[in-house]
Amino acid sequence: MSEEIRLNGIGVAPGVLDTMVTLAAEAVEGVDGICGAKLQRMVSKGQGKAVAIDVAEDGSITVAVHVNVSYGRPVREIGRDVQAAVADALTSQTGERSVRVDVFVDGVSFEA
Repeated sequence: MSEEIRLNGIGVAPGVLDTMVTLAAEAVEGVDGICGAKLQRMVSKGQGKAVAIDVAEDGSITVAVHVNVSYGRPVREIGRDVQAAVADALTSQTGERSVRVDVFVDGVSFEA
């Protein structure tokens, strides 16, 4: 996604939205990071992205975010919290209320 994204008549670079999503997701308790090493190798081969954002013609935003989680907290709760945090961040920053967030858990980190 290298083209400018139009939101309510304003052009936004895709990297800006990616950063918003990443910061919101990483702030959630239990998230150990965005895009593990395995996914990063896939990204470099063009097979996947840690954060994928699609803005429809009607302005609705769909996000897919891949996270690693820390062991010890229910994955379902972490996923729900990531969805809420990302949706809230995008809604407050872009003004668009129609946001769908899909969360993919790609790994679990264990403390040593």
